Amino acid sequence: MRVRVIIFLLPILASLCAPAEVIHLKNGRTIWAEHVRENGAHLEYDIGDDSYAIPRSSVERVEAGGVPPAYSPASGTAQPTRDLPVFTPGGSLKLEDDLADRIVHDGHVDPDALTATERKGKPELTATAYFIAGKHEFEQGDLNQCRRYYEAALRFQPDNATVLTYYAALLLRTANAEAAVSYADRAVRSDPESPDAQAILGYAQFYTNRTREAIRSWKKSVHLRPDAAIERLIAKAERELAAEAEFSQRESSHFTLRFEGKQTSEALRRDLLTALESDYDDLVRSLGSTPRSNILVVLYSDQAYFDVTRAPAWSGAVNDGKLRIPINGLSSVTPDLARILKHELTHSFISQISGGRCPYWLNEGIAQLLEPSTVDGRGHRLAQLFHAQREIPINTLEGNFIRFSAAEATLAYDESLAAVQYISETYGTSDLQRILERIGQGSSAEAALRSTIHSSYGDLEAEVARFLVGKYGD
Repeated sequence: MRVRVIIFLLPILASLCAPAEVIHLKNGRTIWAEHVRENGAHLEYDIGDDSYAIPRSSVERVEAGGVPPAYSPASGTAQPTRDLPVFTPGGSLKLEDDLADRIVHDGHVDPDALTATERKGKPELTATAYFIAGKHEFEQGDLNQCRRYYEAALRFQPDNATVLTYYAALLLRTANAEAAVSYADRAVRSDPESPDAQAILGYAQFYTNRTREAIRSWKKSVHLRPDAAIERLIAKAERELAAEAEFSQRESSHFTLRFEGKQTSEALRRDLLTALESDYDDLVRSLGSTPRSNILVVLYSDQAYFDVTRAPAWSGAVNDGKLRIPINGLSSVTPDLARILKHELTHSFISQISGGRCPYWLNEGIAQLLEPSTVDGRGHRLAQLFHAQREIPINTLEGNFIRFSAAEATLAYDESLAAVQYISETYGTSDLQRILERIGQGSSAEAALRSTIHSSYGDLEAEVARFLVGKYGD
């Protein structure tokens, strides 16, 4: 059996290859949708399983046909798995002709079919049945149920390279890279010729600070099957090794700090770890969750930071599973640095709670709110933009802000903070936590909003507009 799955890459595969309708807004922006329809004073449109609405007055025209641009999915900033490649595992699963249809039909896993398969007393077939069920639940976003099915599959075939590889990838997706190393290593020992097992082992090693080992694993993977995405990761890891060749390391209760001794003083390093530990405790209280393993924090000169991350010039730090902080010329934890540290650390907590599925607007909005920051100084300008319907629609803020210019990124961050500030001030931070938990359980962001604050994206945009006008004027 050969299974081809896009893992962690694109939230709506169909929309990337099927013709789309293009909504051109009067503010110059575009929305790519699968279907568009008029409903009174609004246009309604569908993207995947979600439906949205915008005022008809904000639309210049709608064009049919075309293929939407591909950009990063709605996944949180602190998500090491957002670059994971297409999986095409080898044939290590035993499959009867109609097994997949028996296990999953009408959009659901059939538990009776799983039980019937298990009663046949064929461990390899039973493992495949549970793998099929787990793969389905992963695609539906139910990562907890997916994990249970994969673990059941491994009880029947503990050395199946395909199941081990997918299980390791699931652990990475749920911010458990340390555990993923063990399962990925077992997958490689079971099938050394599997490029996917080698690739996942490389990811797990990289995000547990085993960079040299990760490079070796990735090179084995691309030797077995060329992959441009993994080649780029090898290049990134090699840049990191070069930049950090002379770095030292120290640890605290929850952090591993890497630094170049000539760039930082002992006092600065001590103060950084003290600030991070304080932020950690505060975020545990605010968000009710803790990351599973120590968080790596790397301090760079400005040049080394941009060399390693290739981040846009407007970025102040990066959390790609590791907190990468430029500290050139700093001798103490300034208020700006303190905000950056807490902002980036918040992404690690959000990734843990949401299973790496949090859309960027919510991720960045919560991170700003907990710095803490507000839109008070920019509220009047935002109110004017929303009143003129020139804001960026929330659904277009689900993807990575790195694709924006500096001016667009500023607006994207402000809108994200405004939306989260509205939710927090109206419903409380506990509802923000519940939204993240529902996303982690497999809900889309809009479905999570509906089940907590009873708002669709369209409702939220209208409510934020009224909030801004009422609080800051138009």
